[in-house]
Amino acid sequence: MAETGEVPPCARLLAAAVRDGVCPGAVWAVGDASGTRSTGAVGVLDPARPEEPVRPDTLFDVASLTKILSVWAVTGTLVDAGKLDLSAPLGTFWPAAAGRPVGAVTAHHLLTHTAGMPLRANLRFLYGSDPQDVRDGVLAEPLRHPPGAAVAYTDRAALVLGWLAEHLTSRPLARLAEERVWAPLAMRETRWGPLPPEAAARCAPTEYDEETGRHLRGTVHDFSARLLGGACGIAGVFTTAGDTGRFLRGVLDPPPGTFSPAWTAASLRVGTGNLGPARGLLWHPAPGTTPADDVWAHFGFTGTAMWVSPARGRWAVLLTNRLYVTRDPAPLARIREAFRASAFA
Repeated sequence: MAETGEVPPCARLLAAAVRDGVCPGAVWAVGDASGTRSTGAVGVLDPARPEEPVRPDTLFDVASLTKILSVWAVTGTLVDAGKLDLSAPLGTFWPAAAGRPVGAVTAHHLLTHTAGMPLRANLRFLYGSDPQDVRDGVLAEPLRHPPGAAVAYTDRAALVLGWLAEHLTSRPLARLAEERVWAPLAMRETRWGPLPPEAAARCAPTEYDEETGRHLRGTVHDFSARLLGGACGIAGVFTTAGDTGRFLRGVLDPPPGTFSPAWTAASLRVGTGNLGPARGLLWHPAPGTTPADDVWAHFGFTGTAMWVSPARGRWAVLLTNRLYVTRDPAPLARIREAFRASAFA
């Protein structure tokens, strides 16, 4: 909780959200480049087992936060090392993209969601279950519009960026994230699924799975990530609020050996010109804020969120398993925006 011993407004807000059934539990933290200033946990892991409270070290399936924690960060190390030119068409240096529609796309298009790729993944439906067939199918898919013509969020952008990083390094994305980002930032609790039994036991369960007859717990919820072995640019990361805070501290003040201050500065500014909605590099301006606020965000479908503001020197993280309750994003969206307003007041 807060260092003063008082109950922070965000703690009261999240306790009310749990009472109202918005999510079974939540862990949150707010801090700056020097560390965490306030943190807390409310609710239970699983309403079916009310004796198991959510704890500060509870692991969450963070869904699309994977895109930031792995793809964005790893891409930054490649740009910093001069191994990736964001303005170069993929087909000019990546044989898998050459001669295909995606060959005209640049990494900058992918990072700003202006590549024109299809909006939905639909990987197994379109390409089957073989990972190589999926990769070939995604790279060969026609574009919806010319690169740079419009902004449209798609999971495929981060998926392709992850494959691109693997091509440039001859290393799997999972290993790249661990070695280049998580280890230097001391993110010791962050890992890819599926989780081993001892870690799954302290993981917040997500949606009920018809195939297994139980809520997913320690297995990534995102079906595309499961199809691709549990680790890809779309999803697959499990982490804690503490580790996410360590990452966000690094965004505010990158330590040597990770991504650079120049990469974070380039990422946390609008890179889509006059197109809307405005986007940075995988990050986006936080809903309910103005450009002067300089608050950037990314959200995850399971009920997770992170924010960072270089101008204010502050970060915040909110991890919930709202997907246990419902797929309707609206109830948590209202809580999430109230939490952001409180954290950055």
